[in-house]
Amino acid sequence: MPVMIKPYLAALVLALAARTAAAQDFDYYLLALSWTPSFCAAEGDARASHQCEPGRGLGFTLHGLWPQYEEGWPEFCDSAARDPSRRETAAMADIMGDAGLAWYQWKKHGRCSGLSARDYFDRARLAYALLALPEAGGAATAAEVEAGFLAANPDLSPEAVIVTCRGDLLREVRICLDRDLTPRPCGPDVLNDACRDRGPLDLPPPR
Repeated sequence: MPVMIKPYLAALVLALAARTAAAQDFDYYLLALSWTPSFCAAEGDARASHQCEPGRGLGFTLHGLWPQYEEGWPEFCDSAARDPSRRETAAMADIMGDAGLAWYQWKKHGRCSGLSARDYFDRARLAYALLALPEAGGAATAAEVEAGFLAANPDLSPEAVIVTCRGDLLREVRICLDRDLTPRPCGPDVLNDACRDRGPLDLPPPR
């Protein structure tokens, strides 16, 4: 089913696009989606992460929206932008699972966007909202996970989507987007992280 942009999302696309000219120089974004149950099994439980608390039912959550170069990426940039308030980072916990992750993503990646914290979080939320997230769970190959995203989002191409693994666990789905959030092919360094040829992966169910 094609993804329909709700009117309020379309308005936000236009508003954020108008601010793009002021953003720092980079080539595109990488939208990283974590399969939360895998994160919890691999490290989140040991950290007592809030997103791993029973009953939250989190599946694909927003790991981050990362500025990228055609090769390589900036991180931990200097920025004159004000850091986000606790309220602003807490407001991202519904799609990121944890306010602490939102703060870290701003510090490592958001400062490199040239946007204010508010605009950066708005852009990340919009990129997440524009995607249709397929159901997942059980066991599947990386190719099957990728195919699920392609089927749910007809505007995506295989060159714009990669699946990453952590051992036998599904780790992330990463989607490459132009600065206006339209899908585009990923750079070769991003594609190097893909695990397309792996056998069945474990996708623990949401808690």
